[in-house]
Amino acid sequence: MNTININKKAFVSSVLVLLVLMILAGVLTNIIPAGRYERQLVNGRLIIDPDSFQYTDKPSFPIWRWFVAPIEVLWSNDAPIVIAIIIFLLVIGGAFAVLNRSNLLTYLISKIVRAFGQQKYLLLASIVFAFMMLGSVVGIFEEIIPLIPIIVALSYSLGWDSLTGLGMSFLATGFGFASGIANPFTIGVAQKIAGLPLFSGIFLRVIVFVVMYTVLSLFLIKYAKRIEKNPEKSLVYHADTDEKKTIRDDKLDLTTLNITKLNRASGWFVFIVLCIFLLIFSASIIEGLADYSLLIIGLLFLIGGLGSGLFAGLKFKTVISTFFKGTLGISPGILMILMATSVKHIITRAGIMDSILHYAAEFIINTTSIVSILLIYLLVLIMNFFIGSGSAKAFLIMPIVIPLVDLIGINRQIAVLAFAFGDGFSNVIYPTNAVLLISMGLTTVSYPNWFKWIIKLQLLILVITSILLLFALVTNYGPF
Repeated sequence: MNTININKKAFVSSVLVLLVLMILAGVLTNIIPAGRYERQLVNGRLIIDPDSFQYTDKPSFPIWRWFVAPIEVLWSNDAPIVIAIIIFLLVIGGAFAVLNRSNLLTYLISKIVRAFGQQKYLLLASIVFAFMMLGSVVGIFEEIIPLIPIIVALSYSLGWDSLTGLGMSFLATGFGFASGIANPFTIGVAQKIAGLPLFSGIFLRVIVFVVMYTVLSLFLIKYAKRIEKNPEKSLVYHADTDEKKTIRDDKLDLTTLNITKLNRASGWFVFIVLCIFLLIFSASIIEGLADYSLLIIGLLFLIGGLGSGLFAGLKFKTVISTFFKGTLGISPGILMILMATSVKHIITRAGIMDSILHYAAEFIINTTSIVSILLIYLLVLIMNFFIGSGSAKAFLIMPIVIPLVDLIGINRQIAVLAFAFGDGFSNVIYPTNAVLLISMGLTTVSYPNWFKWIIKLQLLILVITSILLLFALVTNYGPF
């Protein structure tokens, strides 16, 4: 296999799920009245005035527009980020096609397996830790997409499946992002809006990270051991068969490869990957760089993929043709991205997003502190279904939540923790999250299989995080 193709079954299942969600969003527009908060421009960002809500006339949004919403997204306010993600996706598909064609990935993975094959559970735990740290400290999420096919291929080589590969990479990053030791896009933004010292209250979040790392590592190791004993217990056993056969076949061809050229190509590729990590860390401390990091990473990966193909001995014409075949193979993912973002578009265009937020705030303020903090958690979980961006959600929700917790008598730090939990952990299960859809699309995993695999873990995490919030409330977690 020389290209990454969106798996047909995974594509169909995802599209059907998204179509149902688009229809449900459309139905909500006919049930919930339209309303609006006024926005104020503060330091270049639009922030809600929590006392300004008023009902408005419902804009015309006929049923046929529910189904053209994926197209309308392309000229909505979200168009720049949507287009950036699409370009990013196509570049990843093309670059990986070149890397596969040159046998570079096979070569690199075989070296890792030879080095760590006897300590593969330690390798699994180490990979999980690395990805969780990237999410928790640097705040990356979609930026890890280029690494997912590599980790999935590594998972195959170690005798596991694509679910384990996604768990070590995508799931680990999502859990780290939610744990938020120093996540600049959730903790950083939310604390700034709340008027808290930047990254204050870090001690409890370190404990959260350790708990989540332990839970996820044990979950993945237990699952990996189970499918090693009986591979047919894997939910993706049949879907993975062809992919695993490709890995086995590629192993047999290693002796025929030009090792000198592959060493040069791997050196170039590793250098590019290091540049990407340097960019990721820089984006967390250089203001404004994060807005362009996705496109820059895409450009670096393009340079890395094409350059590696040439260093590996492929002709320029072969590199270019393989790259475009790769973009075609992954192009069905564009429809999934547009459909996922259209759910928010429908809710927003019909004018009910602010109404949902207002109803939630009115309900929360009339409850006890224990119930209130759990409801704030639930509110963020609900809003995260429609708005994937952590920082955008912070600017929408926190100006309303902060006055509420002040009135109820809950520390603002606890509200920030509830926001981080609600924003992060659900990213790895909501089908409206474009990063989840792309990540699954790069593998054989369909959304129903992903949901079956992760739902018990998600429910456990929901219980654990709720207990941690109540612990923070009882201990008056602060400052402020």
